[in-house]
Order: sequence, then structure tokens, then C-alpha cells
Amino acid sequence: MDKQNLVCSVCGGACLLLDVVDFNKSCEEARGKFLSLAGIPVYYALCSKCGFCFSPELYVWTLDEFEERIYNGEYILVDPDYIETRPRANAATLLSMFSNLPHPIRHLDYGGGNGLLVKLLRESNWESISYDPFVDRNISIEQLGKFELITAFEVFEHVPDVQELMSNLRSLLSSNGLILFSTLLSDGNIYPNQRISWWYASPRNGHISLFSRNSLAILAQNSEFDFGSFSQGLHVFLTNVPPWAAHIIQMG
Repeated sequence: MDKQNLVCSVCGGACLLLDVVDFNKSCEEARGKFLSLAGIPVYYALCSKCGFCFSPELYVWTLDEFEERIYNGEYILVDPDYIETRPRANAATLLSMFSNLPHPIRHLDYGGGNGLLVKLLRESNWESISYDPFVDRNISIEQLGKFELITAFEVFEHVPDVQELMSNLRSLLSSNGLILFSTLLSDGNIYPNQRISWWYASPRNGHISLFSRNSLAILAQNSEFDFGSFSQGLHVFLTNVPPWAAHIIQMG
């Protein structure tokens, strides 16, 4: 990949290389746990227009390369929460947010990994299914149908083709549905002409797409969505507020 003529995949703006980190930089460093240096440089570039930050070299990896180098048997060392702790916490969040649904809604957990989140929701009589592009390679999204609620917890930062992700989510969402997703915002954590010290910018975890609020807003606008945030880490895309979600979303 030509790192001298980089174009932002969110807004089409010009991008410049920002910093380089070791491939083994992981999110566990925030907890004081460090891997040995891999000796493999990973560059991050920053869009001067929308603030989107990404790793151009990892953007051209195949699914097999990601599986071999990142999502392998040692992945648990850099993300021990993904197997059980995070799915259980996310299930509790959803059950709390939508505790009094007037009728069952069709729910898709996009990027659902081992499917534990969906299993837990089904135990509470949710109509949920899990789909993960890495796990369910034999399933095409056309087979899945439409969903009133799509969740994508800790997915956006792992995706090398954000336009394909948005296209997939758009095609899966029913006309009166919403997309609830989590990813940390880079605002206040990544700056032009400064080294990357943010713990979330960790290639060993597969964190190769880091979003500013502005870049998410542009993604939403380009897909004809409205965009909002519940916090620095939890966000929503939607076109209309479904009646079953009116208690948590105020438009205007």
C-alpha cells in the first residue's frame, strides 16, 4: 500500500501518517500487562478532515491473515474479557435498556463471536441470532433477513472496510429499526503531530479503525442515518425512533 497517498475511507479526505507502534501493543497495557516486542512496525494514519485514524497496512489483510496473526489461540491474552465477561455485561445492558418490550423484536448481534450474548438473551425470551464475519463464513448476510435491533459491540474498531460494514448493517436493518454499537471515541485521545499513547490504539487486539465523533457522524450521514451517543463508548444509528425505544432516545 502506498502510505504517501492515503485517502480516508470515511470521508475521502487526505491522510498523513501519524505514528508507528509495535504490533504487540495491546489493550491489556491499560492494566499494566505488556507483551514482548514483536519487532513489527504498525503505522497509523490520520485524516485531516474528519479525524478518522487507521492502520493502512492491516487494511489489506485477508480474513485468513487476521485469523492467523490476531484472532488466534493467543488472542485471549490481549482480550480476556471477550469470552464471557463482556457478553454478560452487554446482555445485562440490553435487558436493562429494553426491559419492557411490548412485543418480541428481531435482534441480530453483528460480530457476535462465540454467540454467548445471544444465548443469554434467548434465555430471557429474546428473538436473537448471532452473526460474525470471521466465525460464520459459510453464511451470507442475504440469508439473515431484516432486524429491528442490530447490536455491534466492539466491532467497528476491528473492521478494515468501514464502508462495507455500513452497507451490511444498512441491508440488515428493518425500516423502523436501530443499530446500537460500542466503540471508544478518539476525541481527546489522538491529536495531529503527536505520538499515539492511547491504550485503545492496539494492533494486537485488531484495533485498526479508530473513530472520532465527526467521522461516525459522517458515516451515519452517508448512509442516511441519524447518529447519537449515550456515552463515550455507546452509540446509535437510526432513521426513526421505534416506539419500543422511545423511552431511551429523544430526537430533536
